Amino acid sequence: MSSRPSPLTTPDGRYIVVRGRLWRAANPALSDEDRAGLVADLMTARRAVAAARRTADHGAEAAAHAAVDRAKQALGERGPVWWSDGAPDLNRHMVRTTPYASWFRMVDGSEDR
Repeated sequence: MSSRPSPLTTPDGRYIVVRGRLWRAANPALSDEDRAGLVADLMTARRAVAAARRTADHGAEAAAHAAVDRAKQALGERGPVWWSDGAPDLNRHMVRTTPYASWFRMVDGSEDR
């Protein structure tokens, strides 16, 4: 089984970049143990969403989506931001429209395009 490369992370560690879009990273203050448990909860909830969709169980799907949201909030990927310097949340913004644009052009190699 091959391992996936780590996603590109902004210099401040607040976001990962996926297909040119910023996604909030997990709170780095979480312990490895806590993070692992929350990621396991998230994956279980995502599998529950898929299972509920396969059986068209709308109630179970709604409950599973709520479990996904709880795990993502506990990880710091949704809900209140985990940083305290007052910087805005740029989650889901295209990186090229944010203050990270010049950094991204440099690391992405698109500066000379």
